[in-house]
Amino acid sequence: MTQVLILNGPNLNRLGSREPDVYGSQSYEELVAIAEAEASKLGLTVDVKQSNDEAELINWIHGAVDAKTHVIINPAAFTHYSYALRDACALVTTAGLKLIEVHISNPHARETFRHTSVISGVATGVIAGFGLDSYRLALVQLSH
Repeated sequence: MTQVLILNGPNLNRLGSREPDVYGSQSYEELVAIAEAEASKLGLTVDVKQSNDEAELINWIHGAVDAKTHVIINPAAFTHYSYALRDACALVTTAGLKLIEVHISNPHARETFRHTSVISGVATGVIAGFGLDSYRLALVQLSH
């Protein structure tokens, strides 16, 4: 069974109460349940984690590389400026693993500063703008 690590960056633990007009009304717990159910249907095993701490996300990525685990990441605000996170993400694809960047909203339809991702250039692919279905689509891609 293929193992997938799903990482979520800052403020995603506040889903449901944080800007529901942008991120929807579903909670973080619902995101986890959706990811686990979709993974199960696809024959994947997932470990879903969230942190507001850049260093913790980087350490989890290092662990994924060492364990030869594919990664789905919603870097949230770190998307736009965290070169340290970008370098950790590059380790995933350099190791021959897949890294899919996901976003609940479409960053290109939002403020100009959100249009640039330092992560996208090292990601296997990017899925954005489909709400929590962005995670489902990423899992489908990893199941192939």
